[in-house]
Amino acid sequence: MSFADGLLLGFETALSAQNLLYCLLGVTVGMVVGVLPGIGHLTAISLLLPLTFHAPVTAGLVMLAGIYYGAQYGGSIASIMVNLPGTASSAVICLDGYPMTKQGRAGAALIITTLASFFGSLVAIMLLVALSPPLARAALSFHSADYFAMMALGLVAAGTLIQGRPLIGVASVALGLVFGIIGTDTSSGALRFTFGAPQLFDGINIVVVAMAFFGVSEVISSIGRPRVGPAVNGAVTLRSLMPTRADLRESWWPMVRGAGVGSGVGILPGAGGGSMAAFMAYAVEKRVSRTPERFGSGAVAGISAPEAANNAAAQAAFIPTLTLGIPGDAIMALILGALLVHGVTPGPTVLAEQPELFWGLAVSFLIGNLMLLVLNIPLMQVWVKLLQIPPRYLFPAITLFIAIGCYSVANAPFDVLMVAGLGMAAYVLLALGFEPAPLLLGYVLGPLIEENFRRAMLLSRGDAMVFVERPISAAFLAAAVALVVWVALGARRERTLRAKGET
Repeated sequence: MSFADGLLLGFETALSAQNLLYCLLGVTVGMVVGVLPGIGHLTAISLLLPLTFHAPVTAGLVMLAGIYYGAQYGGSIASIMVNLPGTASSAVICLDGYPMTKQGRAGAALIITTLASFFGSLVAIMLLVALSPPLARAALSFHSADYFAMMALGLVAAGTLIQGRPLIGVASVALGLVFGIIGTDTSSGALRFTFGAPQLFDGINIVVVAMAFFGVSEVISSIGRPRVGPAVNGAVTLRSLMPTRADLRESWWPMVRGAGVGSGVGILPGAGGGSMAAFMAYAVEKRVSRTPERFGSGAVAGISAPEAANNAAAQAAFIPTLTLGIPGDAIMALILGALLVHGVTPGPTVLAEQPELFWGLAVSFLIGNLMLLVLNIPLMQVWVKLLQIPPRYLFPAITLFIAIGCYSVANAPFDVLMVAGLGMAAYVLLALGFEPAPLLLGYVLGPLIEENFRRAMLLSRGDAMVFVERPISAAFLAAAVALVVWVALGARRERTLRAKGET
């Protein structure tokens, strides 16, 4: 299929009434959860994941993606208005966004972040449609050993790149792998970690795992935690939102650089997604700025660059997920899990076997971002009002949605009990320092890694040298080893510097 034919198919798919409705629902829900601190897009996607099982795969994926990048838009609103990041990736916006609010420039900050979000998304969409087809064609030549090595590299990256705590990251991945193999072995029929419970013979549903680690654990940790932050002073009017021409000129090149940084980070599996992209873009702008002392006190570049990077990374992350089947973060792992439930195996065959899914999703990104651009400005006053919902009403409602969502997947009361028990265990694990994102990646990729390992060993008649004799798999494994060595040396150097500082 040619590029032009793909785009035409994408517009035909994305502009259907059903897909437009799901796209609007996704971006609206995403903006709401982005504005409300403490919920986050992971929780929202976990809650709404069961709905996608009863919808066509393209419509469901369009909605989940809309929640993802819609939350990136909404997260910056709370950061700017009340110094509370709606999402982790919007935390860096607080550094200059809230000082602009205190200077009476909240409107300019909100408009600039909206424009930066749209620009970063636009760059990532162009990369998605440009890079995915050739990348998928190259991946068609992959052997089972190559897929195993590539997924192993993704897990190593996810585990070792946890800032300052690589061992915790590795342990989180390992625990996720254990969760992933619970159930009946598809090859031998052996039962693994079922403890005689028939409800576990088919494994633990991804909805239960996601809601436990990103829903129930968050509700438990929020009990008794006061919501702090300054009150919103005055109403946000459309007249007060307009930035000056100087603000727009000052934000242009930071947007360009931020979109480049975010796209590069988003394409790399395990690179940390929007959070790392936003902080990297902020660091780049501070380094290249002629007036770095302005950062932290209301610099326009301090909000435009990270916001563009944040949204570019969110949509560029779909490139490795769809074309290689390697999720770059927890959100992509959830979306990959949703595709697997629908019987779609993400990878290079998606573009050939289901072109309407890929091209429809790519065009829906453009439509969804246009919806956000149109909706965001008139609804600013509504988003600010949502910040004032008391947690005593918000979190019980979330708990109810979690129970309904888990039950609706298979109409099984056991799943509700499972999410409650696993959620309490998740709260303890997170309190001990375990990371939910690497754990979820391990859960999703574990069965796929096992399947490709077995297939490679069968094709090679039990010769494990197949993993190092093939150039592609050898390169991936070498990169994984190099990453482990690099992280180990960095941790050792950090311990040495800390020891010298104490003496």
